[in-house]
This record gives sequence, C-alpha cells and structure tokens, in this order.
Amino acid sequence: MASFNHTVVNHVVFYLLGIPGREDLHIWISIPFLISYIFALLGNGLLIFIILIKRSLHEPMYLFLCMLAGVDIVFATTTEPKALAIFWCNSRKISLNSCIAQLYFQHSSFITESGILLIMAFDRYIAICYPLRYTMILTHSLIGKIGVAIFLRAHCTIFPMIFLLKRLTFCRNNVLPHTFCEHIGLAKYACDDIRVNIWYGFFVLMSTVILDIVLIFVSYALILHAVFLFPSRDARHKALNTCGSHVCVIILFYGPGIFSVLTQRFGHHIPLHVHILLANVSMLAPPMLNPIIYGVKTKQIRDQVIYVLFPKQK
Repeated sequence: MASFNHTVVNHVVFYLLGIPGREDLHIWISIPFLISYIFALLGNGLLIFIILIKRSLHEPMYLFLCMLAGVDIVFATTTEPKALAIFWCNSRKISLNSCIAQLYFQHSSFITESGILLIMAFDRYIAICYPLRYTMILTHSLIGKIGVAIFLRAHCTIFPMIFLLKRLTFCRNNVLPHTFCEHIGLAKYACDDIRVNIWYGFFVLMSTVILDIVLIFVSYALILHAVFLFPSRDARHKALNTCGSHVCVIILFYGPGIFSVLTQRFGHHIPLHVHILLANVSMLAPPMLNPIIYGVKTKQIRDQVIYVLFPKQK
C-alpha cells in the first residue's frame, strides 16, 4: 500500500492479516488456538470457583492463585477472540481505538500477572522461612491491599501509552501483519517521531517485568539458602516441593515471552509467520497450562477438583 502525506491521511482503521503467508491454513491453525482458549477459560474458571467456595483454600497462597487465574482469563481474552474472528470470518478490520484498547489490556494484564508471580514468590519465602508467623504477616487485609497495589501499578504504568499513541499521525501502511495489536508494532506506522514511545516502552519493561524477575530470583535465592540449612532431608524435600508448581508457572510465563522477544531481535532469518505463531503461543500457553500445573502439583487443589467433578468418588 502506498504511503501518503501525513497532512492528508491519518488512518483510524487498521487491518490485521492474521498469519501472513499462511492464509490457506487459517482454519487449521484456529483449531489448537480454540482448544487452548477453551481450556484456559474452563481451567481458570474452575480454579477460581473452587478457591472461592472452599473455605479451607482461603489461605494466602490460594487467594493469590485465584488472582492469577482471573488475570489469565483477561490475558487470553485480549487477543484470542479477535484472532479466531480473523481465522474464521476474515474479520480483519479494527479501529485505532479498539487496537489501543486491546494492547492496553494486553500489556496491563501481563504486568499484573508478573506482579502476582512476584508476590507469590514472596509468599513462599514467608511460608518457608517464617512458618509460625505466616498467617500473622499475610492477613486477608494485607492480601487485599497487595492485590489493589498490583492492579494500580499495572494500569498506572500503561495508561500514558494511550496518549503516546493517540498523539501520533498514522499516515503509513494501515495493514498490520499480526493477529493482534502491539505497541511498537502500531507506532512504527506513524509519520511522527516515535522515540518517546520506544523509550517509554523500555522504561515500563525495566521498571516492572525485569524488576519483578530480579526480585523473584532474589526471593528464591533466599528460599534455597534457608532450605539447605534445614537439618532434616525430608523437611528440605517438602519445602522445595511446595515451590515446585510456582517455579513451573514462572518458567512458563516468562520463558515463551523471552524466547519470542529474542527471536524477533536476533532471528531475522526466521519467517514472519513463525514470529507471529510464537507470539500467540506466549499469550495462550500460560493461561492454558497454569491451572493444569497447579492442579497436578498441589494436592489440596487436586483433591477439591476431583470432589467437584466426581463427587461420587470422594
């Protein structure tokens, strides 16, 4: 599509291509996307339901897990319904405001989930290093305040991005080779200087996600230091086992995202459709697999799931 003088053209409508070069496979690609999305909704919904109705699970660890499941539902829903509409109905049109709203909730959900994973690491540190004071430190009141703080941090850091994008004049190509909108992916189609957007995106990444990763690493370093001071081998094994599911979720959440970013930065020889598929996997894999990991590795949740789904076997 030809470029236009930005004094004449300012695009307010964009078109998402889906998986460029693989349009003939869109229906087949949509099948694993749909299955993953359904599993994410059902798995996280079931997790929230079980934690809320079972008073025995109203402990800090499970309340944080309930928050994580809620954010996972939002995280997956920000992109997958539109992707499926592209695959099934060729519904590629998206307004600028809808595009900005999509990336706003996508980024804010990602930062919220990162913050919850950090607090869950802190929760495991308190549970292992200060077990007798665990419930005294992590009261329901403090958990509520932490949840609000995580929510406000995510939305306050992403909110300026709306104005940084709205100030731009989009006079270049309005066809986006993706299944969803991205901040810099959208900004690069503007005729204005986008250095502020780039630097702000870098600031948000460093002050939230990267900081969270560092603090999670510190938390687990302190946990490991404390665990290996335990005199009993069984106590060490039990302490490490309580962290197992959380470590798996951390790797699952950050791993695909980091791999996707690295392939975009250094994998210039990798086809565009591979980059887009990796980006979608990083959006869908954590919400789909988090409930499975906690369901398999956490006995209390596993028992409650069996009780709810198969009451006659209890």
